[in-house]
Amino acid sequence: MNDSTAEGGRSSAARGCPSAPKVSLIVAVYNEEENIAPLAEEIRVAMSRIEDTWELCFVDDGSTDRSLDAVKAAATSDPRIRYIAFDANCGQSAALAAGFLDAAGDILVTLDADLQNDPADIPAMLERFGRDNDMVVGMRMRRRDSFIKKASSRIANAVRNSLTGEHIRDTGCSLKVLRASMARRLPMFRGMHRFLPTLMKMQGAAGVEVPVSHRPRRSGRSKYGIWDRAFSGLYDLLAVRWMQKRNLRFRIRERG
Repeated sequence: MNDSTAEGGRSSAARGCPSAPKVSLIVAVYNEEENIAPLAEEIRVAMSRIEDTWELCFVDDGSTDRSLDAVKAAATSDPRIRYIAFDANCGQSAALAAGFLDAAGDILVTLDADLQNDPADIPAMLERFGRDNDMVVGMRMRRRDSFIKKASSRIANAVRNSLTGEHIRDTGCSLKVLRASMARRLPMFRGMHRFLPTLMKMQGAAGVEVPVSHRPRRSGRSKYGIWDRAFSGLYDLLAVRWMQKRNLRFRIRERG
């Protein structure tokens, strides 16, 4: 991770923004050049339904196509859009971690760049976020994926929940709303994005899972294979289980 990600959340004044955004939307990008412009427009339309100020941060994960050019064009057209660009491909977890630290908002929204998540679901998810919920996790309804991909996802969710004691039905859904102060304290490692709800709960976060739309991929191609995802996911799962077992839990009774 480069030096800019180590600075933590940057102030809007330092970036020349007119007001501090309450909501920061973070999109990890890897070779999605055809999807950037329509995604930015869909987000603008969706966020126009709420009055809160917002920003959109694209994190280009070392794309080898013209994704970064598309991201720069989007940023030029709207001051609420900005970007981070890695010098090499580091993975989705690294991109999200960099976005978490660089974001200025108190609320973070994560979604994929491939247009399979529908930004129109975001306002309703933000309504569920609040005093009682530190995170709102999307649950894809009527998934528009292949049978093999859907079956492998169900198996992965079942194994993950069995070992972690979770009840999240669709942890693979990238559309999530997170309390920024908690997300910035998450342990940073490869595969982190698959366990965000569990890692948030280890900090005491409360959350709710809500149904969201899912759309077929219109352009580009998936960056994940079934088997490499399964093996790396199991490896990461054992690490998360270890962290759960060794997680420090204490409450202070008195201070003097």
